[in-house]
Amino acid sequence: MLAVLNDLSRHHLKGKGRAISLSLMALLTGGHILLEDIPGLGKTTMALAFASSLGLSFGRVQCTSDLLPSDITGLSIYDRTENRFNFVKGPIFNNIVLIDEINRAMPKTQSALLEAMEERRVTVEGVTYQLPDPFLVLATQNPVEQVGTYPLPESQMDRFIMRTGIGYPPEETEKEILMHGSIRDEILHIPAMISHEDLLEAIRTVKTRVYLGEKVTDYIYAIIKATRNHPLILTGISTRGGIGLVDAAKAAAYLHGRAFVAPEDVKEVARVVCAHRLIFRPEHEGVDKEQTLNQILKDIPLPLT
Repeated sequence: MLAVLNDLSRHHLKGKGRAISLSLMALLTGGHILLEDIPGLGKTTMALAFASSLGLSFGRVQCTSDLLPSDITGLSIYDRTENRFNFVKGPIFNNIVLIDEINRAMPKTQSALLEAMEERRVTVEGVTYQLPDPFLVLATQNPVEQVGTYPLPESQMDRFIMRTGIGYPPEETEKEILMHGSIRDEILHIPAMISHEDLLEAIRTVKTRVYLGEKVTDYIYAIIKATRNHPLILTGISTRGGIGLVDAAKAAAYLHGRAFVAPEDVKEVARVVCAHRLIFRPEHEGVDKEQTLNQILKDIPLPLT
């Protein structure tokens, strides 16, 4: 897995190492990731390269106000020759699914993703279909533009184990992109760098073989408790959010080559796992969630392990 991460960061997606690393962590945990950033920073290119390097199938959904749930899940079409309805799978039936500008879809369409993200299956016309394994939703939204958008409800945001952005590339990298243009065609021909079975084994390892000690568990709980008792926060981290923090820390430890979670792993992923789950009191809605969480992390000392 480290070879995949290093190859993408150094040769194909320079300047996007952090976003690639977090996407890989999300995949290893069985979670999903929300990329919140302005258009034109290479989110689609990154998703394509990510799928190609892992040898996984890729699907893309461009969200608009008239997008229907069936455009995501698929629908039954009548076949005259066979005199019956056949189910035609939608783009959700891929390993990596890019949901572009998710906040432009109507709430009804957004809700169609809930079962897929949580249960790894979709139900269409009373029939349940299993989604491929592994399965990762990589969604994007523009935090600046508000016209024609529908904010994701808390239940939907909670399905994303992480929220992060890509940001502008470093100066030298951006100049290189300007000189040589898009690398989209090159991305499509990246060879798979890991077998499907090895990828599934890595996911199993993160889940069952990365050790979480009692002191680190106490540290995680201290963070959760601090968000619940904070004077500005109405609703702190839920138990589901705490589990997400544990899973992400295990994935971080695995990518660092360790079989146990260190406090530094928790601190590394806490902001991207926890900040978007916080609900502030109405009189404090304008307060920056990440800055508040950073202060909470600063106030809680790292345990000695």
